[in-house]
Amino acid sequence: MTTQLVDEATPAPTRAAQSTSRSGRARTSRTLRYLLLIIFLIVVLIPAYVLFVTSFKSAGDATPTRAWQLPTEWYTDGWARAWDTLSPALGRTFALVIPASIVSSMLGAMNGFVLARWRFPYADLVFTLILFGMFIPYQAVMIPLVELMQNLGVPSGIASLFVLHTVFGLPICTLIFRNYYASVPEDMIEAARVDGAGMLRTFALIILPLSAPGFVVTLIWQFTSAWNDFLFAIFFSNAQNGPVTISLNFLASGQLQDYSASMAGALIASFPTLIVYIILGRWFVGGLMAGSVKS
Repeated sequence: MTTQLVDEATPAPTRAAQSTSRSGRARTSRTLRYLLLIIFLIVVLIPAYVLFVTSFKSAGDATPTRAWQLPTEWYTDGWARAWDTLSPALGRTFALVIPASIVSSMLGAMNGFVLARWRFPYADLVFTLILFGMFIPYQAVMIPLVELMQNLGVPSGIASLFVLHTVFGLPICTLIFRNYYASVPEDMIEAARVDGAGMLRTFALIILPLSAPGFVVTLIWQFTSAWNDFLFAIFFSNAQNGPVTISLNFLASGQLQDYSASMAGALIASFPTLIVYIILGRWFVGGLMAGSVKS
């Protein structure tokens, strides 16, 4: 009531001036935000710009001193050389990352459901030991891993990398699904038990259809991690049977640097992960937040 009386008592020109002042401040704040976003966008896109323009330069034009300049003539020879080198490795990489992402996500979903909803002795200890795998530096266990894979008879290349990415992806997948399943209403689990459903049936018929947000997160995470991996690849594969990161390394090495092919290869190798984020990125943040608040 008091505020209404004050507003009525304020002269109309004064109210108009106050409204104009607030509108001006809002426009200024919005303009500053857009300027900051544009600056950040430019900073982020600078490396992509250098990659793009260098990939279309000739051998004499693609030099560090002309990295910022547009090509004097646009060539696609670098893209052709990069594709010839990377295309076999791209097929092997897809054969690695897709099954590894699916299997690790599925196993993580099972682990997460059991640890979130089916209590058993030392369940918290088991969960802690699983999470401990997230904090082990890969470099610290690389030599024992090489000996273990050799003793198990797992062939080098995609087979070894599939096993490693599946196993090392389990901790993060388990954590994501355990937090997500903790937010599922208990009434749904109880209703399934009343209907006579066991653990596996409850998971398959009730929980799994609700797990799309969690699978989006783990699939993107695992796909990106396996696709960009170089450390495991350099120890457990070579240029003939390894993923695209190994072939890209050989493409960029050598006494005579082929800058245009190297830059084109970097863009080609980054396209799959970019496409995955474009397709599934809109659900990624939602999937991360799905288990943050318990229902």
